[in-house]
Amino acid sequence: MAKPTSIKPAAAPQVYDVAVGDEMRDSFLEYAYSVIYSRALPDARDGLKPVQRRILFQMSQMGLRPEKGHVKSARVVGEVMGRLHPHGDGAIYDALVRLAQPFTLSLPLLDGHGNFGSVDDGPAAMRYTECRLAVSALSVTESIDENTVDFMANYDGREQEPEVLPAAFPALLVNGAAGIAVGMATSMAPHNLGETIAAAKLLLAKPKATLEQIMKVLPGPDLPSGGQIVGTAGIIDAYRTGRGSFKMRASAAIEDVNPRRKGIVITALPYNVGPERVVEKIKELVISKKIEGVANITDLTDYDHGLRLVIEIKSGYQPSAVLAKLYKSTPLEESFNINNVALVQGQPKTLSLIELLEVFLAHRLQVVTRRSEHRRKIAKDRLHLVDGLLVAVLDIDEVIAVIRASDDTAAAKQKLMEVFDLTEIQTQYILEMPLRRLTKFSVLELENEKTELKATIKELTSILNSPDKLRETVAGELDHVAKLHAVPRRTMILNDDEIPLEIEQAAIQIPDQPCIVLYSQAGLLARTESDQLPPGNARVKYDAIAQQVETTTRSQLGLITTEGRLIRVNVVDLPVTTKSGLASNVAASAIATLRKGERIVGISPLTTNGTLALATELGVIKRVELTDLPAKETVEVISLKLGDSVIGCGWITADDEPLGVLITEDARLLQFELTDIRAQGRNAGGVSGIKASTKSKVIGFYVCHESAVIITIAASANTLPGTGHSSIKVTELTEFSITARGGAGVRCHKFRKGESALALAYAGEPPAAANTARGAAVELPQTDARDATGAKLEQQITALGSLLG
Repeated sequence: MAKPTSIKPAAAPQVYDVAVGDEMRDSFLEYAYSVIYSRALPDARDGLKPVQRRILFQMSQMGLRPEKGHVKSARVVGEVMGRLHPHGDGAIYDALVRLAQPFTLSLPLLDGHGNFGSVDDGPAAMRYTECRLAVSALSVTESIDENTVDFMANYDGREQEPEVLPAAFPALLVNGAAGIAVGMATSMAPHNLGETIAAAKLLLAKPKATLEQIMKVLPGPDLPSGGQIVGTAGIIDAYRTGRGSFKMRASAAIEDVNPRRKGIVITALPYNVGPERVVEKIKELVISKKIEGVANITDLTDYDHGLRLVIEIKSGYQPSAVLAKLYKSTPLEESFNINNVALVQGQPKTLSLIELLEVFLAHRLQVVTRRSEHRRKIAKDRLHLVDGLLVAVLDIDEVIAVIRASDDTAAAKQKLMEVFDLTEIQTQYILEMPLRRLTKFSVLELENEKTELKATIKELTSILNSPDKLRETVAGELDHVAKLHAVPRRTMILNDDEIPLEIEQAAIQIPDQPCIVLYSQAGLLARTESDQLPPGNARVKYDAIAQQVETTTRSQLGLITTEGRLIRVNVVDLPVTTKSGLASNVAASAIATLRKGERIVGISPLTTNGTLALATELGVIKRVELTDLPAKETVEVISLKLGDSVIGCGWITADDEPLGVLITEDARLLQFELTDIRAQGRNAGGVSGIKASTKSKVIGFYVCHESAVIITIAASANTLPGTGHSSIKVTELTEFSITARGGAGVRCHKFRKGESALALAYAGEPPAAANTARGAAVELPQTDARDATGAKLEQQITALGSLLG
């Protein structure tokens, strides 16, 4: 029977008296140091936080190079967590995702495959995404196995991890950083790789370079999202002291989003601002009526064209003033606070731009020095072995004889060292080499290798012995990185004197002010900014002015169609013409809903101080008062007979007594006083204006005065429009007598042989204009008699009208 084991009584617990204050202080300091050093702040040398450094190092150890296939992100996270980073997988995956996001980093270090998120949305779970090192990451991890950096034990002492990565470019400046530690935080803006390397090279060549000199090559941050940086004062403060702030602003342009409305098109947003956030904020402001003038907002962003956020502006509002309001009230303008806090020799420090570059350059010089020493040592060791191999190969038979005559390896080693004057290392290498390899060595190959090794050792020694050569090597490697990865600047920096003035005091709504609406022969519409026309010598390319109407900006205009309809449009929707003519215009048919075959023939103001005059192809003339019009977009202003259509219109002011001119296809002209025609209601069909023959029709109706000129162009009736014009004639209106309406008119153009009809006609105030199809101006002939044949036409004319002014 077994004896019962004796149980020793447990030792009494040790109790220590500790002041609560001291314990709290010590524990908090240890925690704070752990967070600062091991989690939140990047190292100023390689620009990486510990978790980022461990991810890149572990992926490098796993062989996940750019030319290899992607692997599951979960696998990488598991390896990093198990071997190097004793924290949650969520934190590791978040850091991994950030390293792969092109909208977060200027130069992503990981190549992600799958949904790695956007500014508005998070990434997919790590079991769904894949990753590998990006080409740029090789510049960060390259030469890590050449004794370039120190290694330390991991959290459990079973693995080794680098204290810092070699980093061939200033990653902290290029990609920026953000982190919150205990009692401090870091917030660093991304920069352009090419500009950052240029600044580093400048400081490398001129260690006493000033901030002003460096800012000539590195003017400021370059955000991955693009956009604009407004003002440089905060940037200069941050570069000088390590702290500062600057404003980021979206890139916006005012465009015609449709024929009736203008819109604000956003093509770039501030850093870390997504389109969904902007859309949500604008909708909130519109609903709460804190901002006016926004009709609609559409996100047209896609992978082919990039960001495109279209904000449609209501009619009558100033797009530039609305944009200024949006900048002040939405995330379209944000501030970026710079706080350049990073670890320098394990201690957090606020660094200026020059200090950041100096820390990187000191690190890079040390890396290249240690790498050169490592490579020189390897080359020297190999040269030593090659010298021994040369001796052995030259006397290969004797070497074999010595080995065969020896009793054991130790004896053979000793005899070889004595006979051939070899070192122990050379002898051991020869003995361990298989005989078949030893006999295959060529003396010539060994001699060439010896020459190359000596050249390598000489080159590496020169780098180690010459500070200038060392700096030259570092500069060359920086150039190589820039050549591989540099991209043009994405963010525009606006100096204080280049910032466009915001329309803060101006009314968002366009004021109701006098203007003139221009209608061209090609059916284009535009308005002037005031009641003054552009200079009279300004020709309108491709076109000529058919009508001009005085109105106001916030009034409505009527478009008269061939079917006798009046279509309302807002004058404020029309583009503003420039001083040189209709450089900015819109087709009248584009802003009106027309029926099949229906055309716009003219324009009319919608006021009560006058009447609208219309004429049809069958010679009907009508005056109609536009009072008490129905509140509809389209209104019938004349009842047409079957087969008839409106061919022209004009406006008669209440205090004016203009003349009406009708011109038919068979060159008949009738001039009469419009005041003799009584105004009719909208539903009336008009009265007889000219008796056109059954084989002819009215081609033009004009409201003008005695000072007007008549231009007619004759051609064969069988030719296509715009071709076969034969003669042109300019006649003063006073050549024709004023008669009563209803007559047949008088001949206004005597046809030549082969001519049978008028192709074009125009009546209006001089100076008149004529353009070809290519927009070239055609000089008009001198005025001629009423019944003359006109001048021979050398160029085909497609537009007749008046000059501006």
